[in-house]
Amino acid sequence: MPHKAFAWFILPSALAMLLFIALPLVSIVIQSLYVEHPQVLEQVESCSPFGGCTMETRVDAQATAALREAEPLGRFNGLGTYLNRSHLATGEIAEILRSSDGFADSLRQIYQLPFYRALLFTLCYTFLVTPLGMLMGFWIALAVNRIPAMLKGPVIFVSLLPMIITPLIGSLVIYWMVNSRGILGSLLQWVTQDPTLSIAASGPLTWAMLFLYGIWIAAPFSFVVFYAGLQTVPQDTLESAMIDGANRWERVRFVIIPHLVPLATFVSLVQLMDNFRVLEPIIGFNAQARATSLSFSIYNDLQAENGQLFASAAATSLLTILFVIVLLFPVLIRTWRDFSRKGAH
Repeated sequence: MPHKAFAWFILPSALAMLLFIALPLVSIVIQSLYVEHPQVLEQVESCSPFGGCTMETRVDAQATAALREAEPLGRFNGLGTYLNRSHLATGEIAEILRSSDGFADSLRQIYQLPFYRALLFTLCYTFLVTPLGMLMGFWIALAVNRIPAMLKGPVIFVSLLPMIITPLIGSLVIYWMVNSRGILGSLLQWVTQDPTLSIAASGPLTWAMLFLYGIWIAAPFSFVVFYAGLQTVPQDTLESAMIDGANRWERVRFVIIPHLVPLATFVSLVQLMDNFRVLEPIIGFNAQARATSLSFSIYNDLQAENGQLFASAAATSLLTILFVIVLLFPVLIRTWRDFSRKGAH
């Protein structure tokens, strides 16, 4: 393709990426360097009809509005937002390391910091849900691929239900079911003979329920991709393996899995990015007291009762993007090496 034709071909996509990715990212970087102006306070003398005056502190709404109008971005704070207690908390961590009673005590105190608490749950959710969801989707695809053709349609429809249902609605429905007054919650109380047992009141049970829900909604995407990939497996290769005496597990291990490795790389990239931004299950399960994520921290900053904390939300967003890049980097490097190796041949 001539260079001029290629430039016109790529121009719409380049403009869309500039408008919807690059410019918002630049605006987030700028916003993270500023903090909201505090309210302007003034001392006002208040006198009662019966005599006696007192000094009261009130918000000067006019002066506050004028200050925010003059500097709409807020007050320049540099990297202060990134380093404060709500984010990387460098000062607090230095103090913890200086005064802690040991490594375990240091980890316990660091976990109490909001950013690291959200980061720990986000990483645990990502590294558990991603491989288990892919594995579950792969085995569902293998099972569906072997059932009779007349049953494949209904089975595929049922397998895709978690993907069809809105994540927030799905999490709400399951939360009502596992609630202490729900059918699954009551059944769990009956099985354990503990009428006070509540998933919402237990941190480990809440985490486990969030992980199970994440696997449930992640499996359909993996299933669709792997099922489509199974239709492209060379039948002559499978037949040759059968003639050579390979059993079903050996055919899956030595023929099917190597054939699906490129698809598995693609699924892992998508699932890593999707799971790292976990938000809806935490809201649906009302689990923010037991589990919180980086995306929920952004949501919480934008829903703050004392005003939207744009700088804090922007800083958390950029830190989230940084962690996503770090997570994806090994997979991207491997993909690039495979592509370069194939290009060399």
